Amino acid sequence: MRVLSFLLLISLMISACTSDPASSLKELDLMSYGIPLKIMAPDSADIKKEDMIVQKGVSIKKGEDYDVQIWTSEASSIDVATAKANKLADVKSSRIFSKIIKEDNNGFIFENQIDSTTLYYGFYHIVIQGDNEYVFQNGLRGNFTREQAEKMYEAIKQK
Repeated sequence: MRVLSFLLLISLMISACTSDPASSLKELDLMSYGIPLKIMAPDSADIKKEDMIVQKGVSIKKGEDYDVQIWTSEASSIDVATAKANKLADVKSSRIFSKIIKEDNNGFIFENQIDSTTLYYGFYHIVIQGDNEYVFQNGLRGNFTREQAEKMYEAIKQK
């Protein structure tokens, strides 16, 4: 009986350590911030509206692992593929750009290499609705690991 209890305890500990990190995220409706979209974000994240005249934004941050910015502006194109290609070209033109990690129809995750030992990751995801373009990106104040960038990217993708 003791062995069975011990094995049960071990299996519970292992499953707790390997739980899905996305399970700590909750649906966040951005309509009250002027964005008619929903994403997944940490509960009680710090949310701030930003207004830069030509575009408006919302930043959503919780700790060091989740920092997402969403910029709203008049759509530069009605085609997501064109808007994505423009962002991709901007990213690839950076002297620290290393490679594309993941790419889909609306965006991509990329790697930047500062020097021989320092890598950090970012992403862009674009949604066009009507005349508006919504550009999701990692917060610019952090150096994110690949895992952090992938988690944020999956959290902001429209389901």
